[in-house]
Amino acid sequence: MIQKLQNKFILISMLSMLLVLSVIMGSINIINYRRLVQDADHILHILSENNGEFPRERPHPPFPKEPKPHSRDMSPEMPYETRYFSSLLDRDGTVVSTNITKVAAVDNETASAYAIQAWKRKEASGFFYPYRYLCAETPEGTRAIFVDCTRSLSTFRSFLLTSVFVSLLGLFSVFLLVLFFSRLVTKPVAESYEKQRQFITDAGHEIKTPLAIINANREILEMEYGENEWSRGIGRQACRLTELTDSLIYLSRMEESKKNVQDTDFSISDLAAETTESFRTLAEAQGRHFSAEITPLLTFHGDKTAIRRLFSVLLDNAIKYSPPLGIVEAVLDKRGKNIRFTVYNTAESISQECLPHLFDRFYRTDASRNSETGGYGIGLSVARAITDAHKGKISAESNDGHSLLVTVLL
Repeated sequence: MIQKLQNKFILISMLSMLLVLSVIMGSINIINYRRLVQDADHILHILSENNGEFPRERPHPPFPKEPKPHSRDMSPEMPYETRYFSSLLDRDGTVVSTNITKVAAVDNETASAYAIQAWKRKEASGFFYPYRYLCAETPEGTRAIFVDCTRSLSTFRSFLLTSVFVSLLGLFSVFLLVLFFSRLVTKPVAESYEKQRQFITDAGHEIKTPLAIINANREILEMEYGENEWSRGIGRQACRLTELTDSLIYLSRMEESKKNVQDTDFSISDLAAETTESFRTLAEAQGRHFSAEITPLLTFHGDKTAIRRLFSVLLDNAIKYSPPLGIVEAVLDKRGKNIRFTVYNTAESISQECLPHLFDRFYRTDASRNSETGGYGIGLSVARAITDAHKGKISAESNDGHSLLVTVLL
């Protein structure tokens, strides 16, 4: 359990860090890309307003005026830094003329092909990697202007890869730090949990001695004075306390990091058939309708005694808490690579809020009902401990609020 707590702490921390880095780096790269597109569109608008050419440079006044907002002023070096070409198309999409004097990587045929594709797209602007284009309507037809964005895209791509690499490196560094500090954070919890587990085990063994003495004294009294209602009451309560003590000790042992058992290969179908058959008599004696469907020839590698107890706990719980004339059904089958064991029983009332807590230790949905049936609120905790020890999954669901389906996947 402590290991699961530590893993959850690490997972939450890393997901939080990943989310923060994704938002920061994603925002920065999106802003850079939008700025790249805006700069290219700014150049394209200047070219479209001057028929595919930059305007001739004008002499600067000695005291230049402050540029107006949203003006399309250009720097004096822009015409010499920009690689571009354009093509003029008629109304039918036929290239009339091309201008490739400001680019060396494109010939007339390629420029015409790019222009025709841009015209067919029916979009005012877009990308033909590595060119950003703009289709502007003129009295002569449609002028498709292309600006080479190779340098800008290369810079953007380099920054993107660098940011991803730095983020992954930072994420790995944070993982090492979280892994180290998570052990320090969970160490007091682990020590407290270990002390609690050890106390339960030790107390359980200590309680067994006075229980044995009480039972021995009860038997002596019954031999001398005969059985009566008080001796029977002492026997029942001693038996209940013995069952509770054994369950607590067993639960504590199953929750240890290493099981003191030897796993073996066995027929889980035969084990399930044997267990369900033994509970069939009990169910019918209490007026329940019991049925079992066991898929034959299924084998499993695990603790046979623990699996037998798992089946017994679930069947006993289903019979115990089903109403008179209720239905109890057990099914063992195979789902993919997993072996599935389900126990279904009708119930008087089960709220959806109770389902997540059914496997909690000492949890009771109805304290009075549990007292009447002799439950301690620990049976399903034992079932979950056995399932977790075998790296399986256990869950409970109720579709109508008047039935319970417990599913175990091994």
